[in-house]
Amino acid sequence: MSDSPAILQIGDHHLATRCLVAPMAGVTDQPFRLLCKQLGARYAVSEMVSADPRLRNTRKSLLRRQHHQEPAPIAVQIAGADADFLAEAARYNVAHGAQIIDINMGCPAKKVCKKAAGSALLADERLVGKILNAVTCAVDIPVTLKIRTGIDPANINAVRIARLAQQAGIQMLTIHGRTRAQHYTGQAEYDTLREVIDTVTLPVIANGDIDSPQSAARVLRHTGAAGVMVGRAGQGNPWLYAQIDHYLNTGQQLPAPDRHQIGQTLLMHVQALHRFYGDQQGLRVARKHIGWYLDTLPDSQAIKQSLVRIDDAVRQCHLIEQWFASEPVPMAA
Repeated sequence: MSDSPAILQIGDHHLATRCLVAPMAGVTDQPFRLLCKQLGARYAVSEMVSADPRLRNTRKSLLRRQHHQEPAPIAVQIAGADADFLAEAARYNVAHGAQIIDINMGCPAKKVCKKAAGSALLADERLVGKILNAVTCAVDIPVTLKIRTGIDPANINAVRIARLAQQAGIQMLTIHGRTRAQHYTGQAEYDTLREVIDTVTLPVIANGDIDSPQSAARVLRHTGAAGVMVGRAGQGNPWLYAQIDHYLNTGQQLPAPDRHQIGQTLLMHVQALHRFYGDQQGLRVARKHIGWYLDTLPDSQAIKQSLVRIDDAVRQCHLIEQWFASEPVPMAA
C-alpha cells in the first residue's frame, strides 16, 4: 500500500481519494455531505433529484439542490425515465452549480421503479443508451452513472450497460453488486464487477456491503476497481470514509471515535439539520440519524426512545448533550 493518496479522476476533477459517499435518498442531504467532508471525505453525491420539471420547485427538490458553500466538486444525482427530461435536468442543475452529474439507474425502491426509473431502466437497454447519450450531449461537465448488476439473477447485463456507458462518454461507472430484485437482501457479489472492469476502460467504482477499511481493501483486490462507494455503513458513522481512505493508503487503521467525539459530532449534525430544515422538520429528520449514531453505543436504548418522542428541537439538543455528558454505564462482564 502507498503512503501517498491515490488519485481518482472524474473528467477534469482529480480527487485524492478512493472512497466515495454514496447518494442515499433521505440521508445525503447537505448537512450530511458537509459533515462527511469536514471529517475527511472528499466526494459526496447528492440525494437524487427528480428530472420531472413539474417537481422542480417543490420544497423537497429545492432542499436537495442546496450546495451553498459546499466544498467542490458538487455532484448532483438526477433520476427519471425520459431522456429529454433528464437532459434538461442536467442542464438545469449545471446552471445551478452542479459540477458533476450522476444518473440514477440503481435505485430499487418501488416508488422509483414503478415510474420505470432507477434500476427499472436496466430492463430497457435501448432506452439506457438513449438517456446516456442525451445527458452527455446536454452538458459539458462530467457525467457519471450508477447501476446494479441487472434486473434479476437471470438477467445480469452490467457488462452491456457498461459498454453503452463508455460509448456515450460516461466518465465514471458505479456498480452496486446486487440486482434490482435483491434490493438490499443477500450478499453483494463482485465477480460481475470484475468482468465489467476487464471489458471497459472508464473508472469503475464498487458498491455494496462495504462496511470497513478491511472489506474495502478486499473488494478492491478482488475487482481491480478504481475505488469504492459506501452508503448504509456510513449512517451514524461519518468517520468511515476517511478511515477507509487512510487504510487503503497506509495499511494502518485510524482509531475509532471515542464517546466524546461521537457526542460532539452528533450534536453538530442535529443542529445543522434543525437549521437546514427548520426546527420541526429538522427534529424529525434528526431522529433516524440519532438512532444510527446511538446504535454503536451500549446502553442507549432508553435515550433513543426518549429522543424519538421529543417534539421540541431545543429539548432534543439538550437531551443529547445531557446524555453524552453523563458517565456511561459499565458493560456487564
